[in-house]
Amino acid sequence: MTSEEKVVTKERGNWSNPIEFILSCMNFAIGLGNVWRYPYLAYRNGGGAFLIPYLLAAIFIGLPVFFAELIIGQYSGLGPTKAFAYLAPFFRGLGYSSIVVMSLLLTYYFVVLAWVFYYFYQSFFPNLLWGSCDNDWNTDRCYNLIADIACQENNQGDALDKIFFIDGCQTIDEICTPRDLVPINATFCMNGTEYTHLNDIIHRRLSSEEFFYEHVLGIGNATWYDFGYPSWRILICLFLAWMLCGLCVVKGVKSVGKVVYFTATFPYVILTALLVRALTLPGSYDGIVFYITPVWDKLLSPSVWGDASSQIFYSFSLAFGALVTLSSYNKFTNNCHFDATIVTVINYLTALYNGFAVFAILGFLAHAMDADIADVASSGPGLSFITFPEAILLMPASNVWAVLFFFMMIILGLGSTFAGVQLVTTTIVDQWPHLRRKQWMVISGICLTGFAMGIPMTCPGGIFLFTLLEYHTASWAIFLIGFGIIVSLSWAYGVNNTLDMVAEMGMKLWNFVKHYWRATWVVITPIYILGIFIFVLTGIEPTKFGDYIFPVWADVLGWMFGLSTLVPFIVFGIIELIKAEDKISVFRPTKNWGPQEVNGERVDRTTVA
Repeated sequence: MTSEEKVVTKERGNWSNPIEFILSCMNFAIGLGNVWRYPYLAYRNGGGAFLIPYLLAAIFIGLPVFFAELIIGQYSGLGPTKAFAYLAPFFRGLGYSSIVVMSLLLTYYFVVLAWVFYYFYQSFFPNLLWGSCDNDWNTDRCYNLIADIACQENNQGDALDKIFFIDGCQTIDEICTPRDLVPINATFCMNGTEYTHLNDIIHRRLSSEEFFYEHVLGIGNATWYDFGYPSWRILICLFLAWMLCGLCVVKGVKSVGKVVYFTATFPYVILTALLVRALTLPGSYDGIVFYITPVWDKLLSPSVWGDASSQIFYSFSLAFGALVTLSSYNKFTNNCHFDATIVTVINYLTALYNGFAVFAILGFLAHAMDADIADVASSGPGLSFITFPEAILLMPASNVWAVLFFFMMIILGLGSTFAGVQLVTTTIVDQWPHLRRKQWMVISGICLTGFAMGIPMTCPGGIFLFTLLEYHTASWAIFLIGFGIIVSLSWAYGVNNTLDMVAEMGMKLWNFVKHYWRATWVVITPIYILGIFIFVLTGIEPTKFGDYIFPVWADVLGWMFGLSTLVPFIVFGIIELIKAEDKISVFRPTKNWGPQEVNGERVDRTTVA
């Protein structure tokens, strides 16, 4: 190692203690990925059928890739762009691919956070607007759960029960007779000799669902060809979300380390309260049974396996570069093996825990509407913005609970974005170290750029662009980036060399644990990821939002988003092969690859060309 390469510095910083790092990783375990994204994927894929591939993906993708990224970051003390370039030049594009993935993800993730900010604002008003059908945006299909409960409490017990429909209590006779049907009871009308379910006649839609789609999104009649103008309400919330995130990370890893003590723990308190309340509601048991009972035929669908695996990448933040970045601030002797194991377990259990709350609420809503659980609400990104607000309406002091819940969602969202913004910041200042002293300017530039990129998704038609980004940036393409990470460490660098790195950092592994890592890194995980990737491609369908199928040109745009994340990996790999006289050398570590500490002194390679 030359004197130029061995530059000792403390500027880059470290976590104050290992707990801060674990809590930072836990922000992903109970981030919006698990509270917002996991429930609607499980709902879309039949509840129980989703849990099996999700567990397998956690074991054979989540833990191995998670630990691999922690090793790379902690050992080298570098961000992903330089770490992969030094580990094996052929894979240097992986770091840049991670930056592209994270940039696209942050663009639409902050839009979700903007929705949360708007709900939080609305929670301070005495009348929670999502619980009413008296607003300008409501349709004649609007279903008010609270009003319906009041209607049924006033029933006299006869066959012609009253339910809430179109601005008030109506008897079944008033609903069936105008449609030339004979009322039978509170569930069915008779059409000649056939029974017709009430829900097939009036097609009720939850008031919270209309609030989200017709007011928050303002989707109305928007299409790909008529996006409309940005909603000033969501635009302000989007700016506020980016500003708060920037303030939280402006002082670097030290400031993030203090914030996570709160952001990683408080959400469990709120989720527990909502789960307890949901379990006291009639029908909640049916929702839980739906959640844990597999429909075995669903396991033959590529989308179930693809969604489960992509959600593991999403909630663990795999292949986004964030884990390499976070772990690069670890002390060299930190036990990241323990960190990887405990966060994996917490991540999986958190998703399950949150799922119980969501499906218990769905079971109650199905009971109240006398509908099938699968038909209660639209399966899409708004599911959590429908189920939880409905549950809040049924709690005493509902405004207080609304404020607490959406405050929880805000800190979940912010906690999940810290590492993303830190990743982009670290990449820039590692590339141009002189900017480290002006880091606040770098962060400000990142936040303003992210805000500008998110503006189109605040328009009424922005949900279509949102769906396209969400569908293509965290699904099929990311599997190949994860595959590259595993192969770079286990095949190019060598699994035995990797285990030697683990030992050099002071982690002692039992022999059977070493055999597990050899088996997963070398064989099981690469084959599993490639198998899922191929399986997903065989069943891929046009992008949809609800019943709307995107036009071909929009699908092509989505594929371009996905391919853009792979371009750096492919291009840099080809360039390195062309440049190298010895082609094998591009699969070997460079002279700059090495530990972040030598004889207890920090080595900073960010200044090495």
